[in-house]
This record gives sequence, C-alpha cells and structure tokens, in this order.
Amino acid sequence: MYLPSSTMTGAGWEAMWAPYDERAYQAVLSQIQSEDIVLDIGAGDLRLTRQIAEISRKVYAIEKQKELVKKARAALAGNLQKKLIIIEADARSLAFPPEVTTAVLLMRHCRHFALYASKLRANGCQRLITNARWRFEPEVIDLLAKRMPFSELTLGWYACICGAASFKAGSIELLTPEIDATIFEVENCPACPDAVAAI
Repeated sequence: MYLPSSTMTGAGWEAMWAPYDERAYQAVLSQIQSEDIVLDIGAGDLRLTRQIAEISRKVYAIEKQKELVKKARAALAGNLQKKLIIIEADARSLAFPPEVTTAVLLMRHCRHFALYASKLRANGCQRLITNARWRFEPEVIDLLAKRMPFSELTLGWYACICGAASFKAGSIELLTPEIDATIFEVENCPACPDAVAAI
C-alpha cells in the first residue's frame, strides 16, 4: 500500500502505528501494582491510562497532542480525577515527576528511548514497561539493575539501555543453547552514541 509522504512523518506516521489491542494493554496492566505511581509517556486518548489509574496509587499521563488532551480531560470523571494527572507537554523536554516508581512507554518506533530511560533512571524510577526495544510484546525493564558493559559481551542477544537490541556475533564454538536463549542487559553498545546524538 502506498502512503503519501505527509502521512509518513510526524504525528500522522506515529498515529498509524499507535493503536494497541486489549492483549497488549493486559500485558501492561498485569505488571502494575497497587502501590505504583505510574508515568504514562505518550498517553494518547488515555484508554490504557484510565485502566492503570484504577489499579495504581496515582498516574501521570504525558501527551503532547492538544486535541487528544482536550478530549481526555472532557471524558475524565469521578475518582479518576484525583488519581490521574494529565500533563500536556512534550516528554522530551519535560522534567519527570520525581515520585514515579513505574513508567509505561507503548511506542513501537520510539526514537527517544535513550532519553526517556536516562531521565527515569536519574529520578530513581524502578521499572519501565515498554515495547520500544524489541517492538513486539511489552517487556519490563529493571531500570536500576547493573548492566554488563557491551565490550564484555562475548556473543549473544543483547538489549541496551539506549533502546538498541541485536545479536553480537562471536566465535560460533562459544554459542550454547543457554546463551542463545539469554538476552543480556548491556550498556554502552555501538548504537549508544547514535542514540544520544539523535536526542
């Protein structure tokens, strides 16, 4: 299918890939705990955010599209108003609330993962629930976990804190079923300078 170039840039392109089914939402919701203070980055129409608010202690929803925020505010009522704080802003330039324990980033083609992860870690946020690294099902990333320097990885699948995920080639004799089934959490991978430069 041919799409005009105007739909392949900015909000039009992102909107085409933004909708998620109930299965993806349930994968996120199953990880939310009652004591969590959640930051939903790119909250959109708040369909998921409202469900998170019903489970968690509090939710901050960041969305930069004015029309979505306007509709979301109009639809918000009842007890959720006390637990759900809508922030109309660009998450890249916004200082994240310091009390956040868990963040949600459902954005398959997120170009700013490194920035968001860095800001969340600096604030002491413990977990990030996202599909932005592998672009499949949502995963839970322990933001405070110690990571192996990429240079120490001999070979195997890796996921970097910058958002890159790939396979580091090495001597085939070293590849075992266990290594092939493991995803190593690393930092300072070859994509890191590119990721930082793109911010």
